[in-house]
Amino acid sequence: MGASSLPVDEAWFEAVEVEPGVFRINEPHMYAWIRGNVWLVPGRDADLLVDTANGVAPLKPFVDALRPDPGKPIIAVVTHAHSDHMGGLHEFDERIAHELEAPDVANARDGGTLIPSEMPQDFQDALTKDGTPLPDSFIDAVPSPGYELSSYSLIATEPTRTVTEGDTVDLGDRSFTVFHTPGHTQGSMVLFDEATGTLFSGDTVYRDDELLDELPNSSIPDFVASMRRLREFSVRMVHGGHDPSFGRDHLIARCDEYVARRGSAVRAS
Repeated sequence: MGASSLPVDEAWFEAVEVEPGVFRINEPHMYAWIRGNVWLVPGRDADLLVDTANGVAPLKPFVDALRPDPGKPIIAVVTHAHSDHMGGLHEFDERIAHELEAPDVANARDGGTLIPSEMPQDFQDALTKDGTPLPDSFIDAVPSPGYELSSYSLIATEPTRTVTEGDTVDLGDRSFTVFHTPGHTQGSMVLFDEATGTLFSGDTVYRDDELLDELPNSSIPDFVASMRRLREFSVRMVHGGHDPSFGRDHLIARCDEYVARRGSAVRAS
């Protein structure tokens, strides 16, 4: 399938500093469901990159242009092994995933596609259960002239480090603790900087969109347990895998709503 009818936008990514020292990067031409957030946090000794977009266009040159010191080491962390979060992981020298998610990262289990009709049927069903039909393409522009939708594929890459509950990612002046929050996937995780109350939550929780808990490898009981746990975090600001950032009050409301809606699944199991 070609993309000759789509406009070209070589400035594929956009970025905004949402608070001092935290930059949100995303792909404005991606369909909303897979327009994931990439988070850049410059640190004293190393920079942190949380998630790595879809891999439609090279991410690292854009990130390096944004970094105050592009010669400094950069640590790329994927919150879970879905294509909209790990597409650019292969571009970075230091690559971190949760130990339960690492095999799916390494073999690109979620192969990714820009053509919705080529997705596994269970993914299609999860994305359309509210009655909204999928588009013909997941992008409304292409990153370069002659780009073919069918040429896109997720590039498998081995994590250089696996982490689990309680491990840390140290930037020198900031340290982020790993918390295992299964539900969306079995190895989903969040990163929490307790000193500043900053939470990078991946797809465990985000501000507005429906939380996806019926995908392959999802678990509603695990998701309920993770939401109950996150509710107790001393959070100041949450930077999710999708949607804008939000504060503690909205996190509590989001967690409570989910548990009230899905908690019966736990009681019935």
